[in-house]
Amino acid sequence: MDHSVVIVNWNAGEALTACLASLAADPVAGRESILVDNASTDGSAAAARARHPVTRVIDTGRNLGFAAGANAGAAVARGDVVVFLNPDARVAPGAIGRLLDALRSTPGAAIAGGGLVDERGRWQPGAARFAPLRHLLLDTTLGRLPERGRQAPYRVDWVYGTFMAVRRDLFTQLGGFDVRYFLYGEDLDLCYRASRLGMRTLHVPSARAVHAGALSAGARFGSGREAEVVKGEMRFYAARGALGRFRVAAACKFGLKAILAAVSGRRIPAARYGQVVRACVTFDPR
Repeated sequence: MDHSVVIVNWNAGEALTACLASLAADPVAGRESILVDNASTDGSAAAARARHPVTRVIDTGRNLGFAAGANAGAAVARGDVVVFLNPDARVAPGAIGRLLDALRSTPGAAIAGGGLVDERGRWQPGAARFAPLRHLLLDTTLGRLPERGRQAPYRVDWVYGTFMAVRRDLFTQLGGFDVRYFLYGEDLDLCYRASRLGMRTLHVPSARAVHAGALSAGARFGSGREAEVVKGEMRFYAARGALGRFRVAAACKFGLKAILAAVSGRRIPAARYGQVVRACVTFDPR
């Protein structure tokens, strides 16, 4: 099973260099790497060309967002599987091979997401649930405790686009990521549409990647990044007739978090959660 790695970059700086270096260090991981640059202004694409000449660079000329940029990379990929990797993530040796092995050995599996950790090796979530209330109530720190000790691949509803592998034939059949999602929600939407065709999505914790933490999104959205995540999810649930339930539940959840943060004197988290509440109330996903 051959593969191609697609990275969508927008001003990821030195993190992009580290990402590409992690691919180059693994002979399996770096067979074909495609960098889609969304009009970066920080010199990261030029540095990638100089330090990793085997990487194919596609200049889009403007910031298309993740979904459209990823589609552009997948359109020229030659592998049977397309692996999407954030520019602020570094794959551990053998990680991509483990994703491919999981897809190869699991009947009906067409999407697989890797396990994520931060720079200090602390666990990060990499998968979640479709149902709006289960997502809001169970995809939490406490709700995810049972997942932290898992190592074997297991079936999930959807995986994060931070580090995910998709069979190219399925990706083509689905028409790629929905470009109505600029950033956030496109991975949820793709996995959902795959599930409607009877395809399985796997989380593979042993396929490890170190994720620095939304560098490009942080540069673009600042403290409003979490609100943008929720907007992407609202767009998804609006298309499935579940926006009302999600909007009310999310506003209550993040409203409570804002109050608790404010009472405990944590002004920055309180303001961040307040932005999420405002998005829940005012955002029109049409």
